[in-house]
Amino acid sequence: MGVSQHGRTQRLDLADPSLREWECTVVGVDPDRGIVLDRSAFYPGGGGQPPDHGVLLWQGVQTRIVGTVKGDDPYLVPAEGDPVPPVGTAVTGAVDDPRRSLLMRTHSGLHVLCGVVFRDHGALVTGGNMEPGEARMDFNLPQLPDGFKTTLEDALNAEVVADRRVDVRVLPRDEAMAIPDIIRTQTNLVPAEETEVRIVDITGLDVQADGGTHVASTKQIGRLRVVKVENKGRQNRRVRIRVVD
Repeated sequence: MGVSQHGRTQRLDLADPSLREWECTVVGVDPDRGIVLDRSAFYPGGGGQPPDHGVLLWQGVQTRIVGTVKGDDPYLVPAEGDPVPPVGTAVTGAVDDPRRSLLMRTHSGLHVLCGVVFRDHGALVTGGNMEPGEARMDFNLPQLPDGFKTTLEDALNAEVVADRRVDVRVLPRDEAMAIPDIIRTQTNLVPAEETEVRIVDITGLDVQADGGTHVASTKQIGRLRVVKVENKGRQNRRVRIRVVD
């Protein structure tokens, strides 16, 4: 598995997260796992970001894609009962744009949250998850100051309004790991066998290893609401956010 290639599949989703439609060829079909393409812009899921949905169009037929099974290749899961294109078929892939775009905004919003909490409180991430438009992130925050929820929401939206650029680059592992505080999680989740590390940089706020898809600037996230702050044990606090416009 690599940054730009996963098994037989070229990862178009990471090369251009704005891509929604492309031409490709079916190179594998597994009845238990799904369909393998030679080129794919479907994000297969990972790092808390769910896999994309969409369709494959071929010979006047539509195959709905409802998920991905990751293995030696990313296997696209067809909707139950939909026809499956045979190996060698030329198909048009299309990602569900509203779902992906909202997931990108949500994911970038989580990075803003991570950057603000690390900057203002020095806390690391202990867990997280997202769905389109809403997400949660856990931090090792034993104590919270008065007014934390309101102050945090104001700080998040100040970073959105600041329209900070979101840059993505790929670095050799040693170079990436030399960046101060590049790992913002309590446990290093970068696999030891990876020789390259993809870096997502919200300019001036947050730099970390990440394999997901993101918007181009914080202004594209839209306004964020801190829905709830919960206690999750003596050392952990869970922050739930929502993209509200």
